[in-house]
Amino acid sequence: MKSWKLSLSIILPLFLCSLCACAGNEPAPVSPTVEASPTDSESAEASIETTTQATAEPAEQSSTQQSIQEEDNMTIENTTPVSIHGALSVQGADLVDKNGEKFQLYGMSTHGIAWFPQYVNQEAFRTLRDDWNTNCVRLAMYTEEYGGYCSDGDKETLKALVKNGVEYASELGMYVIIDWHILSEQDPNVHKDEAITFFREMSSAYADYENVLYEICNEPNGYATWDSVKAYASEVIPVIRENDSDAVILVGSPTWSQDIDKAQASPLEFDNIMYTLHFYAATHKDDLRSRLEGCVNQGLPVFVSEFGMCDASGNGGNDFEQTEEWLTLIEKYNISFLCWNLANKAESSSVFLPSSTAISDWAEEDLNESGKWIREYFRSIEQP
Repeated sequence: MKSWKLSLSIILPLFLCSLCACAGNEPAPVSPTVEASPTDSESAEASIETTTQATAEPAEQSSTQQSIQEEDNMTIENTTPVSIHGALSVQGADLVDKNGEKFQLYGMSTHGIAWFPQYVNQEAFRTLRDDWNTNCVRLAMYTEEYGGYCSDGDKETLKALVKNGVEYASELGMYVIIDWHILSEQDPNVHKDEAITFFREMSSAYADYENVLYEICNEPNGYATWDSVKAYASEVIPVIRENDSDAVILVGSPTWSQDIDKAQASPLEFDNIMYTLHFYAATHKDDLRSRLEGCVNQGLPVFVSEFGMCDASGNGGNDFEQTEEWLTLIEKYNISFLCWNLANKAESSSVFLPSSTAISDWAEEDLNESGKWIREYFRSIEQP
């Protein structure tokens, strides 16, 4: 049987060529197909058909298909958020794109990458971009907590996760925030030296990247004051600026990044700085919204780098009515916003059910109540 197939593969092209010569033209081009290797049960006709296709395929077809594929890739490349909007900057109270047009970042924040590293992968970010319709991801690296960068965590592993996350986002044309996630240490000055070393390395690595933002202190709280945060920022920001003169830098404020009015009264004297406000809709309501609106109206550039639909513990019931009020205000002033958090932790603020094992391409059954709600909200946004 095998020798018969081989004979056919030799004779058939000669036969076809003879026919074509008599007709005065070439056989019509046939698109190539990718098939599994023939099994013993497949017919001789299948082998003849495959041989005919391979013989009849003109060289021009292959180059044409390659050109089409390259054009398709270029189209995708030219329609990513970063390819369209480029390097961002701050003008007055607004985040603007390379054309000076107001621009809004929105998307998901990871949970602590030391605890949920599985969600730092390219397909996860692709799902967030293409299915959830987002343009930004925040990489939250805890500093003090268990497994934190400045406690007992493996620094090299954590830095590798951050760097991988930046590369995945960059390859997909998404914006990415490197978040120095202070929390239980309260005052960012506790680990100031480590922060300086970390941001020196990161800003050196990504000085030429248009899509990287630096968040230098997640949520100062407890005994931290705006004066102490401002002193910390005044030492960390110049380190970043040594390598990257114009990247957008996000700065937290006391009371878990709610005291933006203190920053309004005594702002930092650097360009391309924004001040973060965090809210959890079931806890923070009209008072904090009024503070946000007042500060923005006075020209303070505010960035909501973390919010949730539940209460401030990250748990409890979701308050979608209050969330809608927050997002209406955010849309009014074109404020950027990132939702907490991309994990399957058993808490309201995570967007996946604890039973979910998917790390990308999430289906309806992977999402909890929070995940379903925020995904639909993101999908409703019309990207410029």
